[in-house]
Amino acid sequence: MNDYKHTVLCVDDEENILSSLKRLLRKEGYRLLTATSGTAGLKLLEENEVHLVISDQRMPEMSGTEFLSVVKERYPDTIRVVLTGYTDVDAITESINKGHIYKFLLKPWNDQNLKLEIKQALKQYDLIQANEELHQKVLHQNKELKRMNENLEALVQERTKELEIQNQALELSRAVLEDLPIPIIGVSAEGGIVLINQGAQALSFNGKSIEIGKELVDYFSTDAEKKMADVVETNMPQTLQDYRLSDGVYDIYFTPLSGKFRGKGVIMAFVICH
Repeated sequence: MNDYKHTVLCVDDEENILSSLKRLLRKEGYRLLTATSGTAGLKLLEENEVHLVISDQRMPEMSGTEFLSVVKERYPDTIRVVLTGYTDVDAITESINKGHIYKFLLKPWNDQNLKLEIKQALKQYDLIQANEELHQKVLHQNKELKRMNENLEALVQERTKELEIQNQALELSRAVLEDLPIPIIGVSAEGGIVLINQGAQALSFNGKSIEIGKELVDYFSTDAEKKMADVVETNMPQTLQDYRLSDGVYDIYFTPLSGKFRGKGVIMAFVICH
């Protein structure tokens, strides 16, 4: 079975005209259908996907332009061509202006010219279909893009809400840490001081206050430095007892950070010895 790209329907009440068209077009690679009336042509259109209709103008029951106006209404994508004599030109021109037909071709026809006109008409059909497919593709992509933008907007809103909650939690944590009744110092795994609360700011280190950005060794002995390093390495809390500062003696509790910050640093909590 041949895999035809295009189907052409020829409608004419004269059998000899249809036979001539069959002979002319049989080697052109089209699937060719024929009908002897507009009614028969409409039935074939119901049963087949037709890309081009070539109709005689003067037929009983239904003229070519009347037939093709019905074709346009029911199958608007099908290219419509009329074969006509010189005496029908005015009627055909009016039909063209109304958009019922694509083109009219005069009888008797030149075989080469007719084949060329048919080829051009089918190219026009392919172009229209390609444009429609592109249009539908663009519509689909725009719809998909709109959906993605809506999803992205929802994700952004959700993420923004999460960040707001996290920021509130962080602010609350900072407030709690700041107001703890004991001094707290946060130290990075490299020994840098990254956090101090009000209690830690009140501590005295040889008359100096502790500052963020300084090193642990700037304020503490090697014993405290070693204890901090051991806690980072083992991830186990430890205590340095009876550690003397300028304003008193403290037990220092070294607690390693957990979760995603595991191994990243230590919290030092100071409890004064009585």
